[in-house]
Amino acid sequence: MPRLLIILILFSCLSAFPQSYRTIQNTAFVRGEKLNYRVAFNSALTGSITGGRASLEVKSENKIINQRSTYHVVAEGKTTGFIEIFYKIRDRFESYFDQDALIARQFVRNTRENKYKKDDLVIFRQEDRLAVSMTKVVKVPANVQDVVSALYYARTLDISDLKPGGSILIPFFLDDSVYHSRVIFKGRETIKIKLGTFKCIAFQPMVATGYAFDDPYPITIWITDDANRLPILIESEQPVGRGRVELTSYSGLANPITSKLPD
Repeated sequence: MPRLLIILILFSCLSAFPQSYRTIQNTAFVRGEKLNYRVAFNSALTGSITGGRASLEVKSENKIINQRSTYHVVAEGKTTGFIEIFYKIRDRFESYFDQDALIARQFVRNTRENKYKKDDLVIFRQEDRLAVSMTKVVKVPANVQDVVSALYYARTLDISDLKPGGSILIPFFLDDSVYHSRVIFKGRETIKIKLGTFKCIAFQPMVATGYAFDDPYPITIWITDDANRLPILIESEQPVGRGRVELTSYSGLANPITSKLPD
C-alpha cells in the first residue's frame, strides 16, 4: 500500500508539470488549402492511363487536443474509369496534428481496396511516447508523425544548408509499427506538368521493401521551390510500370506561387 501511494504521488507530480514541446515555424500552409491530383499509370502493355484521383485538404476546423490547437488534414484517393474493372480503391486518411509542434495527435484510417478492408484509429500520447491503435500499444520516438502529418511537417523544413545527397530522418507510425524514413535531397530541377513549368526541389523518401517495392528509394517527390512547398508531382518505379501523381488544381494557399515559370 505505501508503495502504491508513492507511485500515485509521483505520477500526480509529474502530470502537474507542463509538457515541453518543440516549436516549428510554419509559413508553408494554412487552413483551407486544398490540392487535387490525377493518378496515372504507365507500362509497355497499357501505355499511359488515368487510374484515379486524389486530394489533400487542410480543414478549417481547429480541434483542441490536450489543450492544444491542431490542424485537421483529410487525404482521399480513389480509382476511376477502366482501372476499376480490375481494382477498386476508396481510401480516406485523417490526421490531426499539433499546430505549433507539427507532431501527430490522432490518425484515422479507412481503407477499401477490392475485398481488403481496414479501419483504424491511432491516438498519439506524445507526452508518454506511446501510440495507441485499435489493436496495440506501441512505444514511439519523440515527435513521431503519421504518414499524412509527415508530409506537412516536411514542407516546413529549412533545407538551405542541405546539399544534394544529404538526407533528413523522419520517424512515422503506420500499421502498429515505427519507421524511420530517410529522405534524400536530390537537388533542384525544373518540372513541366499540365499546370505549367515550375522550379522544384526533388526528394526521394525511403520506403519499406517487399510487397510493392524492391528498391528502398523508388519514389521521387517534386515540391515547388517557393514558400508554399507544394507537392506537384510524385513518380514511383514499380516492377510492372511507373505510377504518376500530378497536381491538377490548388486553392487556399498560404503564399503566392512564385516558382511557376512563364509559358
